Amino acid sequence: MEIQPSDRIRDLETGIFSELARRKHAAKQAGRDIIDLSVGSPDLPPPPIVMETLAREAQDPRNYGYTLAAIPGFAEAVAHFYHTRYGVDLDPAREVIQLMGSQDGLAHLAMALINPGDIVFVPDPGYPIYEAGVRIAGGVPYPLPLQADHGFLPDLDAIPPDVARRARMLILSYPGNPVTALADEAFFERAVAFARNYELLVVHDFAYSELVFDGVRAPSFLSVPGAKEVGIEFNSLSKTFNMAGCRIGYVCGHPGALAALMALKSHIDYGVFAPIQRAAIAALTADPTPLTEQVHIYERRRDALVEALDEAGWRIDRPQATMFAWARIPDGFTSREFSFSLLEATGVAVTPGDAFGQRGEGFVRIALVQPEQRLREAARRIGDFLRHHAR
Repeated sequence: MEIQPSDRIRDLETGIFSELARRKHAAKQAGRDIIDLSVGSPDLPPPPIVMETLAREAQDPRNYGYTLAAIPGFAEAVAHFYHTRYGVDLDPAREVIQLMGSQDGLAHLAMALINPGDIVFVPDPGYPIYEAGVRIAGGVPYPLPLQADHGFLPDLDAIPPDVARRARMLILSYPGNPVTALADEAFFERAVAFARNYELLVVHDFAYSELVFDGVRAPSFLSVPGAKEVGIEFNSLSKTFNMAGCRIGYVCGHPGALAALMALKSHIDYGVFAPIQRAAIAALTADPTPLTEQVHIYERRRDALVEALDEAGWRIDRPQATMFAWARIPDGFTSREFSFSLLEATGVAVTPGDAFGQRGEGFVRIALVQPEQRLREAARRIGDFLRHHAR
């Protein structure tokens, strides 16, 4: 018997990271030394207190039952972190929900709030789950172009009013992925006004909140007056505390939106492993000094990559934030041609920009998840590749 996928699954493309994994394996089998700059998986360790807490709690046999939801203290730890880092006051009982990673929450959010045919504004380019989550729920993604001449911010004034009146959500992400731009409070204030005018929910992905360079701090969307009345904000311990494999994050803000998501989650999961939750509490309430030290590591990696690529003949923009560079590729390639040819010829893996939306064509995303020496070696190989193809 042949099994057919559902219509909503047929509408989804195979994830680019699965395709890249297959090609990386083939390149490795062919003898290439792979420098993987494709997936944004942190290579740095969690803070010691995280590993110590996890190891200790995992030795307690009482911690192996279902948790069902956040254990006591988790929401309070999130509220503490948001108050001390972003000046945002949260009610732990109503304005915080724990997630199995922010991607999990983003994937389920549309199912909790969107009906078939509802319009959702998504950034283009944007992280793939934004559009995929909407499509899975039967909603209609409406791409908002992110362009350099507009600071990689969506032009909310350019949205046709008749479209905005039929929309249910506006998804934003600053610091951005893959576009490594920042938004200021003035833009968030415009987003709040837009949401009030058209009675839609703002969904802000803040996963890279602490990876901001050159002494700049990124504002939380929820720090803007009125934001909690029209919006929610996703955050994660994956990037801030290098706990990507632990699968733990959270969403905060509008109590009604969180209640709908929680109602859906009550039918789907049985909670995060208790030792991971206790390690997360330790991370959120610990001395924040390691966060500053980590930013400096990524700054040095950013500078090493940008400078080495410049020496190799490829000038790219210096990212303002995140663990990525968003680079316009040389003429003569599509994004996939460049990425796949580069991997096959040099062993350097980057992510083609069109995986993030139509307006990602002509770009690649480069992850800063290797030590400086390896990033410089990657730049050297890229330079050799470009010189060969320039002949």
